[in-house]
Amino acid sequence: MINRYRVNVSRNTINKIYSKVKKYPWKDIQKLNGWTHGTNYKYLKSISKYWTSKFNWKKQEKKINSFSNFTTKVDGIKIHFIREKGSGKNPTPLLIMHGWPGSIVEFLDIIKKLAHPEKFGGKKEDAFDVIVPSLPGFGFSDAPKKPLGPRGIAKIMNKLMTKNLKYKNYIAQGGDWGATICNWLGHDNSKSCKAIHINCLTMRHPKGPQNKIEKDWEKRFNKAQIMQDGYRTIQATKPQTLSYSMNDSPVGVAAWILEKFYSWSDIKKNRLESVYSKDVLLTNIMIYLITNSFNTSSWIYFGRREEGGRYFPNNFKKIKIPTGIAKFPKEMSEWPPKSYLDRIFKIIHWTDMKKGGHFGALEQPDLFIKDLRKFLRGVNFNPYDDRGRGKWI
Repeated sequence: MINRYRVNVSRNTINKIYSKVKKYPWKDIQKLNGWTHGTNYKYLKSISKYWTSKFNWKKQEKKINSFSNFTTKVDGIKIHFIREKGSGKNPTPLLIMHGWPGSIVEFLDIIKKLAHPEKFGGKKEDAFDVIVPSLPGFGFSDAPKKPLGPRGIAKIMNKLMTKNLKYKNYIAQGGDWGATICNWLGHDNSKSCKAIHINCLTMRHPKGPQNKIEKDWEKRFNKAQIMQDGYRTIQATKPQTLSYSMNDSPVGVAAWILEKFYSWSDIKKNRLESVYSKDVLLTNIMIYLITNSFNTSSWIYFGRREEGGRYFPNNFKKIKIPTGIAKFPKEMSEWPPKSYLDRIFKIIHWTDMKKGGHFGALEQPDLFIKDLRKFLRGVNFNPYDDRGRGKWI
C-alpha cells in the first residue's frame, strides 16, 4: 500500500528546538579561529542567530510539500519518498539517493528539471520518473529494528522500486552512502537495476591494488582519510553513545553536520555560503532534528561494519551493468585509478567534472543533471515495452 504523505511539524516542536538554540551556553566554548579544530565558533554562532531570528521552517516545509510525497512499507519499515512522474510517454525510472549527513534536501532543486526537462530548455525524451527516498533511519522514513548496512538497504530500495512501485527496470544514482547502495543494487539486483551513476566511491576491491600506481593511490588515500576517520569510527562502533548528547543539542547536531559540508565541498575563500545558503544548510539540519533521526542515521555505519566494512566480500563478482562516474574535483575521497575501478565496474561513462565536491547534486545541479542525461543516452535504456513493462535493449 502506498499512502500520501505531508510534512507538518508542530509549532511546539519547532519552538522547542529554537529555545535550545537560543539557550546554548556560548560563553563556555573556546573561541578557536577557523575550521582547523572543528566547526568554526564564529560561524556556528552566527548561523544559530539566523536560525532563531530569520530562518522559516514552514517555508521550507511548504517547498517539500510542493512535491508528491508518499510512504509505503518495505520489509515492515515505513519508507518515505518523493515521486515526480516524468513528462512524455516513457520517462526512465530513476532512483536517486542521498547519504550522510545529507537528506532529500540535496535533490529538491533538481527533481523538476529531471522530470520535466522541456520546461527548462531541454528535451522531453530525456525525462525521468524521479523517486527520491529518505533512506531507512533517515528523515521521514522509519528506522529498522536494528542497524542496516548499505547492502541491506539496497535490498529494500530494490523492493521499493519493483514490488511497491511496480517498475520492471530502473536506473539508480547516488553519492556518499547512496553510491554504495548503488554498488550493491548493481551487484545483487542487476535483473531490475539496469544501470548506475555514482559520484563517490566508498568501497574497495577485496584483492586490493594490483600495480604501483594503484598502491601509491592507496597510500595517499589512507593518509588523507586519517583526519576523516574520527566521526566514522564513532558512528560505526558507538552510535548510541553519541546520540545521548546530540538528542538534546540542536547546536551540537548543527556543528557535527556543518563541519562535513565545509570540509567536503568546493567552497571559495573558505566561505561555506559561497556554495550553500543558510536556508539550505538549516533545512537539512532541521530534518535530522524534527524526525529525531540523528542517532538512527548513524546506524548505517555500524551496519556496514557488520556487513564486512569497506571491502566487497571475497566472492565479489564484477558489477556488470553499465556504470557512469561523475568525478567531482573536491570529492573528499580520492578516486582510485581507472584500472582499479575497471575491476569493479563496467564503466561506459566517465566525466571529470569542472567544479563541485561531495554533494554534487546540491553544489552543481546543472552540471550534475547534464552528466546524468548524457550517461542515460549512452546506456540505451527503455523502461517500457509495447505491453507497458520495462525491458533492457
